[in-house]
Amino acid sequence: MSKEPHGSGILDKYPYAAKSDVVGKLVCILDARSEKRGMELLIHPSRALCQGEIHELALTDDPQAGPQHTVDRVAYLAFFSVERGGIVLVGDKVKVGERQIGEVVGFDNTHFPNHMNILIRAEARKTGPELGLGLEDQVTFAS
Repeated sequence: MSKEPHGSGILDKYPYAAKSDVVGKLVCILDARSEKRGMELLIHPSRALCQGEIHELALTDDPQAGPQHTVDRVAYLAFFSVERGGIVLVGDKVKVGERQIGEVVGFDNTHFPNHMNILIRAEARKTGPELGLGLEDQVTFAS
């Protein structure tokens, strides 16, 4: 088995020079929080999202959140369906409609292959309804 390049020091930096935006539509709004979620973020700084897949968005205000960290404080935003696939990176800015929600800090595969959790850091840990999210709102991941 080959070595994992992102955690083993094989690469001198993340290799992503340019990428297109990933775009989707919200299909389910979520309204819950956890203070002890234990979301284990993957080592990987990127994930490929294919058209038609459905994934979950969650927020954290944890300043330490990032690849290989465990995050407890989360608020649930929504599920979205990918309309234009591509690569989502840690550090991508996440917009719903015209409003920036935060930036991607990592990925959790607790429920995979059903869906992946994409964790976003924001100043305030709010749920989907608290942010005024609506069904069919566009979500965009951009570098």
